Amino acid sequence: MTTTPARLLHHHAEGPASAPPLLLGPSLGTSTALWDGVAPELSAAHRVVRWDLPGHGGSPAGLIGPGADVADLGALVLTLADSLSLDRFSYAGVSLGGAVGLWLAVHHPERVDRLAVVCSSAHFGDPGPWRERAALVRAEGLGKVAESAAGRWFTPGFTEPRLLDDLLGTDPAAYAACCDALAECDLRPGLPGIQAPTLVVAGRDDPATPPAHAREIADGIPGAALTELPHASHLAPAERPEAVREALRAHFAPGERGSGTAVRREVLGDAHVDRAQAATSEFTAPFQDFISRYAWGEIWTDPTLSRRERSLITLTALVAHGHHDELAMHVRAAVRNGLSPREIGAALLQTGVYCGVPAANSAFAVADRVLAEMARTERDGPR
Repeated sequence: MTTTPARLLHHHAEGPASAPPLLLGPSLGTSTALWDGVAPELSAAHRVVRWDLPGHGGSPAGLIGPGADVADLGALVLTLADSLSLDRFSYAGVSLGGAVGLWLAVHHPERVDRLAVVCSSAHFGDPGPWRERAALVRAEGLGKVAESAAGRWFTPGFTEPRLLDDLLGTDPAAYAACCDALAECDLRPGLPGIQAPTLVVAGRDDPATPPAHAREIADGIPGAALTELPHASHLAPAERPEAVREALRAHFAPGERGSGTAVRREVLGDAHVDRAQAATSEFTAPFQDFISRYAWGEIWTDPTLSRRERSLITLTALVAHGHHDELAMHVRAAVRNGLSPREIGAALLQTGVYCGVPAANSAFAVADRVLAEMARTERDGPR
């Protein structure tokens, strides 16, 4: 934990000091605790720095005042980065924290290496309701806002008491000033100029910043990728930490891990990898990371064998062990890697000699079904 000077945002740093820096920004009304289920895993490969909004968590309330805007918050983040000697960093933020990331990428592109915008917007709608909320909080405190927070933040049946407690502990004046910033926020004109590789993550059940807001960001930033998480509302890092973690790790991962994820997508297809990421749980996340780093990042990226040759080897191994679900997936991958149905059939025929006729018989049935489905889809289009 870091002792925070009076003019500096409170922050928490973890991970190797020599690792690539990654800043994590919070949503309105939350603290660094929003990232508790995500940051420790990311810190294995990054110097992760979580920060609190003014008047939230441990940050001084007086860092902003009435009439604040996103630029004020962005300047505070840059001051924090300067204090940590971070000339260039990656950045991920939720809601208001995501808008801060967009502002940084628009106005200080030389500072932002890669960007992830989570459950956020480039424009948070009509400023009237934000001004009304600011006036309510200034007059009556955060009690009424807290009463409805769970419905805005989480899907029915899920809650995170720690974050609700953080909201009640937030300084009302600083919270209201953040509402002022949201009221005036409109970063849409700057989106086409963002140069940092960008991932946009949306909670499919988010009422505060619905997926349409995420699509607007992704459509506006050249080359941006978009991921929608099922069963996730506005605070997706708290509600679906494993899915958010996997998406961010794939986006921010350096070196072979990043190329491994790219190869996995090229071989198995975006739809399969997106489904795998969306279905990742906290229990299965380490395995997903393992196969992305090891199987795809080290084995499939080794240039000694071509992808055609690797597909042939993989088909044979799956037949030998009777892994029929994996076999179906890799028949599709073999076609994507340039093997013809005739070549796939020849490989399966050879397995009849070395793996046994019953194994080959089952493999031919699987491959015949998959190849017929692929041919039908190519002819008629997806159903």
